[in-house]
Amino acid sequence: MKKLLMHGLSLLALVILLASCGSKKERSSTTGWKYNDQKWGGFEKIDYKGQATGPNLVLIEGGTYTMGLTDQDVTYEWNNVPRRVTVSSFYMDETEVSNIDYREYLYWVDRVFGATYPEVWRRALPDTLVWREELAFNEPLVETYFRHPAYDFYPVVGVNWHQANEYAQWRTDRVNEMILIEKGIMNLAPDQKDANNFNTEAYLVGQYEGNVRKNMPDRRTGGERRVRLEDGIVLPAYRLPTEAEWEYAALSLVGNQATSKDELVTDRRIYPWDGNTVRYQKRNKYQGKMLANFKRSGGDYGGMAGALNDKAFTPSPVTTNWPNDYGLYNMAGNVNEWTADLYRPMTSADLRDVDNQDLNAFRGNLFMKKILDPETGAPIEKDSLGRLQYEQVDTTTTALRDNYKRPDAYNYLDGDRESEVEYLYGKSTLISDKARVIKGGSWADRAYWLSPGARRYLEEDKSSKTIGFRCAMTRTGSPVANNEPEGNNFKVKGKKKKRRY
Repeated sequence: MKKLLMHGLSLLALVILLASCGSKKERSSTTGWKYNDQKWGGFEKIDYKGQATGPNLVLIEGGTYTMGLTDQDVTYEWNNVPRRVTVSSFYMDETEVSNIDYREYLYWVDRVFGATYPEVWRRALPDTLVWREELAFNEPLVETYFRHPAYDFYPVVGVNWHQANEYAQWRTDRVNEMILIEKGIMNLAPDQKDANNFNTEAYLVGQYEGNVRKNMPDRRTGGERRVRLEDGIVLPAYRLPTEAEWEYAALSLVGNQATSKDELVTDRRIYPWDGNTVRYQKRNKYQGKMLANFKRSGGDYGGMAGALNDKAFTPSPVTTNWPNDYGLYNMAGNVNEWTADLYRPMTSADLRDVDNQDLNAFRGNLFMKKILDPETGAPIEKDSLGRLQYEQVDTTTTALRDNYKRPDAYNYLDGDRESEVEYLYGKSTLISDKARVIKGGSWADRAYWLSPGARRYLEEDKSSKTIGFRCAMTRTGSPVANNEPEGNNFKVKGKKKKRRY
């Protein structure tokens, strides 16, 4: 009996010890105060496991590469002179946005805004008349390509640059709403109307309540609170990729680097695959097949009956053709794709004068800020579509800064000062502040345009039967897939490693 009692006491002591260990609060390494403890003020530290991968996205591990044309400049435009840049890690859509993806977007817009703001739905419609030509019978595609189920998984076309951005913004909100529902924070709310629809930014600043199931525990008050940006739950915005990101992802040099494991950039690619041909080279059942959907020569869009080369006379489904080493489909051919960049013949700033434009290179910055209530300092009431309201940063604000001096950087170091000419659209050039870079080549282009370095442009309010798009997303924190933190970590003998992340 005595032994049994002693055993019971030992077991009880072990339970108490484990319980005390389990309840031990993590402390600040600089103040000693406890995190996540209401008695100590309730400052929260999240056990963050790294950014989740959103639907259809692939992580593109960043790095340095030579941006620009890798083949002969047959057009003699000299608008993509090679230069070394670095791109931070980001996410890219595995495929182009398809017709069914875009129809889902239109359905939501009509359901939420159709009764009150039908113009929002009409503004989002793709231009199906892009299929018409004076000397071609493409009228069936005007009626069927976007709407018929036979084309569900073909890339959407006839979408202009503004429409592509609107789709990306809508997709951001639907994905983040889905995340909150799956985490049990919110309930489904299919009856959203007008301004009362889930918008990520409006939710984070407290201007959207929604159908709450169970909010987050509030360590400060002991009650509940809504999700905050600091929780790391909601994802960054879907957006169009920059030209540098798009080209880097298309080249996918990681496939070559993975075998060498060194820092020497020894390989450059003409296409998103190795070799200087557009046909599959290995001796197996795929030998000789076209790797992309493009126009081989005048009048040859798909080869001869019985031996079709790319098996597509117009766009093909978004998961066809050769995926590159990141697993991205149709980064060459099928459809050209919109990028975020404003087009200028110079690919970036004049690097002889400025040396900080070679990281995440981008032309097209228009710096904005939320419109705030002067009394409370909080964002003013959201607009009629449920979005926060923004305005352009004013010059009085930029004058006080050292890192940028202008709210509109469209024409910053674009070559005007050397040539003493301006980009006067319709007078001296066809390049305007609405010209956006398109990349990748299409089903109607020759192989030259399949090179990731090749670049063209189109006015942002125009669309084409040869232009579609895919989305990208910023990667926050760790640049690598296993979420190791940035910077090298060394185990030094005799020194205890401090881990603060």
